[in-house]
Amino acid sequence: MVVGLDGSVIKELSAGFDTIEDTKAGVVHILQQIRRFQERIHKHIEDNYVDFMPNHTTSDMYIEEGEHLLRDTEHLLSNVSSDTRLDLNEANAELTQCIEELREISLGLKVSHRILKIDDFFQCVEEANATKDYLMVLDLLGKLKCLICREATCEVDRIFQKCACYDTIKIKYHVQANILQQNLQHKFERLLQLSEKNFPTTKHVTVQVSKDVGQLQDIVMALFQARYNPLKICDFLLENCLMPMVVKPVSVELLNDNEEYTQLNISYSLKELLKSLKPSYKEVFANIQMLLDCLTNINVNVFAEQHVFTIIGGQIKDRLLKLIVDECLMDSIPATMDEYHKSTLVQDVLRFEQTLVDNFFIHAEMDCTLTNFTKKFEQLFRNRFNKKVLETAREIMHKDLQDMTVVAEGITAEDVVKNPFLFPQCMISKCTLDLIKLMEHILKQLNNSAEEEEEEPELLAVIPVILNTYINEVPKTHKNLLESIPQQSVLFFNNCMFLAHWVAKNADACIPTHPALVNTLHATGTNIFKAQIIYQQKILATILREFDISDPHSIGSRPFKLTRQCLRQLDVLKNVWRNVLPDSTYKQTFCDLLNDFCLDIMKRVLLLEDISTTVANELSELIEVILNVSPTLFKEAFGVRN
Repeated sequence: MVVGLDGSVIKELSAGFDTIEDTKAGVVHILQQIRRFQERIHKHIEDNYVDFMPNHTTSDMYIEEGEHLLRDTEHLLSNVSSDTRLDLNEANAELTQCIEELREISLGLKVSHRILKIDDFFQCVEEANATKDYLMVLDLLGKLKCLICREATCEVDRIFQKCACYDTIKIKYHVQANILQQNLQHKFERLLQLSEKNFPTTKHVTVQVSKDVGQLQDIVMALFQARYNPLKICDFLLENCLMPMVVKPVSVELLNDNEEYTQLNISYSLKELLKSLKPSYKEVFANIQMLLDCLTNINVNVFAEQHVFTIIGGQIKDRLLKLIVDECLMDSIPATMDEYHKSTLVQDVLRFEQTLVDNFFIHAEMDCTLTNFTKKFEQLFRNRFNKKVLETAREIMHKDLQDMTVVAEGITAEDVVKNPFLFPQCMISKCTLDLIKLMEHILKQLNNSAEEEEEEPELLAVIPVILNTYINEVPKTHKNLLESIPQQSVLFFNNCMFLAHWVAKNADACIPTHPALVNTLHATGTNIFKAQIIYQQKILATILREFDISDPHSIGSRPFKLTRQCLRQLDVLKNVWRNVLPDSTYKQTFCDLLNDFCLDIMKRVLLLEDISTTVANELSELIEVILNVSPTLFKEAFGVRN
């Protein structure tokens, strides 16, 4: 039965307490009622939270009675204004003391009311647990937390936290919260089953999601609102499902034939596989999409802007997105212009990113890993295109220079004089033709390209890089052969001249720095060729060091032997150069070598003070040897003799 203030007291309070005696009587009356009420609830609290004695009373009857007393007390205190209390203080100190005592008792009443409310919530928690109404338990625990664990911001909070029963109440709250989380987690693990099984060389992963969507989502909602830590499920999905999908060929099968569960089967090899066996980015996206579809029913809205996938994504999205870019998308960048024009990589990546956004796995504005990749796609393509081209070019440059072929067959020096854009017949390395085919393929791809004109120079820039690499690397790679084998040096000379001719011929293609390239190629080839000519001149000079005609009686056989040795050296050189060099270059080179050879002999003859008839005849025979052999070094012997 609810105990309230007497009607006469209420009437007196409403009248504004005309006399001090009336006010005192009202205060004393309500104090008596509060004390009797507190005595009853004190025993109830001690039984439940201190002594834990059997108690068959419920808190409901006390809560209702306490609420009536609180209203009556507040009504009484509100009618005793501050001015009235001042007058009362002057008139009757005893009454003022009663008012202050009433205020203190009121605080105790509020504390008692809170404890009763908490007790009532605990009883409701037990009832909800019995019916497995976990959402109701979660709501009740939230209310209990507000009553028990909040900061002491008022006098009632401070008094409550100093009560003997407070620690017991707090422990009971944490026990109930832990029980709830364990119940929810146990139920959740039955509704969402994640399992893995290892075999000697393969792994089989199974994801089962209950088709009881209502129950599943209620449990998920309650579990995640109860601050469930999803680290275990996050690690499982990342390590056993998502990472293998990105880096390995996987078999993914989504089954719906079971009445209770939707099942996703994932199988893959545990061995380290070749990079070439990695799945395509489209397969990766499709498999991840299948996993998200399987788990979609657990993706409920837990808080204002947070879904379950948002919470899971917060744990693994950075690692997953980085893995997708590094191990999948970077390998999918086109390497050729043809692949580039056919590629839908950018559109597919943006579509996949939107899928992750729509599933609340990533935030559209904050998680920009995939968007940033698409923004850098053009530059990444250019880098890979250039890298691939340079790798191919370097492979060509390391081929044997001696493997040669004829170019510009039938084009003579006279034809070149008439038309400077022609290249004279000679022999070049086959690898040079391969290099030119590579560069012409680049030009052809760019000509067929739908790219904007301002982007073409960036791709054209790879051609100067190829040629500069040729200029720098080939002399180093083939250094020993270029120095020791005469034919290698003239082949390199021809190669450089032919490459320079090709650059000049394609000037309208706007190859960057093409004038400088032509000059550098000419200079590089000429320097190597000149070094070989100087080397051959040194050989002839070394032979002629022992050329002695100082004997006034006879020069002897030694000068004849040395002269023939020099001519044989030139003949050997002829055999490796005549069909390789352009005709005009060959003639000029051998004329210079013969001229230096003859000048050396002439200097020695001019140094003689006196030439006897015998010596003169011998010198004449020596000159005749030179005149007979020298024309054979050229294709048109008589033209040279003249």
